[in-house]
Amino acid sequence: MGFADFHGNADVVARLREMLARNRFPQAVIVAGPAGSGKYTLALMLAKAMNCLSPVFTDGLPDFCGKCSNCIRIAQSEELETRFDEAVEARENLRDTDKKETRLFVQTHPDVLVIPPDPPQMMIKVDQVRRVIETIYYRPGDAKERVYIFTDSAFMKEAANSLLKILEEPPEFATIFLLTENAGELLPTIRSRSMTISLAALPPEEIEKYLGKHRPDWNVKQRALAARLSEGAVGRACNFDLDAYTAARSQALTILNSALRSADHSELFKVTETFRAGAEGREKTENLLRRLYALLQDLMFLSSGAPELVRNTDILGELKKLSELSDFVWIAFAADRLNDVERGMRRNLLRSLSLDAFATALEKSS
Repeated sequence: MGFADFHGNADVVARLREMLARNRFPQAVIVAGPAGSGKYTLALMLAKAMNCLSPVFTDGLPDFCGKCSNCIRIAQSEELETRFDEAVEARENLRDTDKKETRLFVQTHPDVLVIPPDPPQMMIKVDQVRRVIETIYYRPGDAKERVYIFTDSAFMKEAANSLLKILEEPPEFATIFLLTENAGELLPTIRSRSMTISLAALPPEEIEKYLGKHRPDWNVKQRALAARLSEGAVGRACNFDLDAYTAARSQALTILNSALRSADHSELFKVTETFRAGAEGREKTENLLRRLYALLQDLMFLSSGAPELVRNTDILGELKKLSELSDFVWIAFAADRLNDVERGMRRNLLRSLSLDAFATALEKSS
């Protein structure tokens, strides 16, 4: 148990640990990287290392034991989605008047506060930042360092301005982590008062090796597929829903096959008639459109003579056959028509009819 459990970006992790060793860790750190790259995991690990009651050294750098009371309590925040759902449920059980004034936090240790975006807008709100202001200047009770982890960079304007006031004069015994997929979403004045650390995407081969140990239930083709679809984020790869992905992809393939191969659209109509109105139907349609875009991208790679860039490697043979029936002009036309379907969704057009029109328009252009 320790930093050795963090997969990838070893140079970044080592640099952060060196700053801990020299007692030169900054008061505010922006951790940037794609979803699933380990931003939250790394922030919690650093919180443990700062506050471990039985600190250890590995590779000559500070580490955490994972067994002391501080490490154990901080670790209880690791399942962020579970803790977030519990906080939402607790708020829902309050009286209406209290519910409106209550903001969401995750706190399993008195000196480590996790601030997630607050629903329904899913943004960091000013009352959440005010909670940080109220506590950050008090010395920690059970820990050596107060730690605040903002799990998203979507700040309401007033909240961002309030945070800026803290960053101008932070106490020496507190550290703020700002997690983001894109550091550019934060105010320039916030970025200028923080150190930015970027977690790079990992190569598919490295993720495949990781999945071989952590997802033994997947076969080689499944691990290769998840590794390429995760965009270099090992956490996203490990939790990838292959069943849902392949189900939506199968429907997308039916649509493309109908457009390129067959004048008989009966299979197409069987697929599109299942896309109904409502929130569930909308989510299903959005998943289908993402799969269609991904398949069109793979067809473009094959048409460009770059099969090594194809992500849907488990159906490479079928994609090659489709690429023989298409060309750049057709792929560009298909992408444009897919944009039309998305615009139609925003106008609440009938989804099944939009998808039918999409496939038949492609047939006419081929």
